[in-house]
Amino acid sequence: MFESLQGCAAIVTGATRGIGLGIAKRFAEAGIQVLVVSRDQADADRVAAQIGAGAIGFAADVSDAAACQAMADAAMERYGRIDILAANAGIFPAAALAEMSVAQFDHVLTTNVRSSFLCTQAVLPYMKAHQFGRIILTSSITGPVTGFPGWSHYGASKAAQLGFMRTAALEVARDGITINAVMPGNIRTEGLEGMGEDYQAQMAAAIPTGVLGEVADIANAALFFATREASFITGQGLIIDGGQVLPESAAALQ
Repeated sequence: MFESLQGCAAIVTGATRGIGLGIAKRFAEAGIQVLVVSRDQADADRVAAQIGAGAIGFAADVSDAAACQAMADAAMERYGRIDILAANAGIFPAAALAEMSVAQFDHVLTTNVRSSFLCTQAVLPYMKAHQFGRIILTSSITGPVTGFPGWSHYGASKAAQLGFMRTAALEVARDGITINAVMPGNIRTEGLEGMGEDYQAQMAAAIPTGVLGEVADIANAALFFATREASFITGQGLIIDGGQVLPESAAALQ
């Protein structure tokens, strides 16, 4: 159905757990060579060895410009090409608005938004040289569509990613490069599991399908955006949430 991605090269940030790990694995299953990026080299190497298919680990703080450039250079040195960037690295610490410090707010915006900008900027010259590129951001329904107490900084960062995406997509559209975003709802990850069974049950009850999403649901969407067949889709956010944003009230689910 789709043209093979065998031999393509991808960078996946935040790739050692949760959604990033799922994307890295799904890419590798499709024959894509993956630069597994994490802050910790040992974690990155562990995942690279686990998924195989030419994957290598790379340690980088993707909120730092020099580290992002080194990351892109490492991918080129190893693979000779960068076809795909999955800018997934992100954090979501909870903090009430009335008590949130400037440092807490800045940390989330820097990690989630600046990293999307810096990673994209670092790979662009290589993608432009080949007149092909697929950039996939991991945003969220929280911020662009919904809100949740304690995550005003996180919501702001995820909405900002989409604003960045739309204009960036315009700037590179003539270079064969697309930029899109996956927007997960409540996905069963280590982070969600850490919030307890009661929270998970409440979230599942708010989803029309009645179940939490799986990492594979997001990874498959990211893989679609990475294909050549998705070439006419750019600047778009794809909500993957089991219909969570659809009901106008809880009564609609009864």
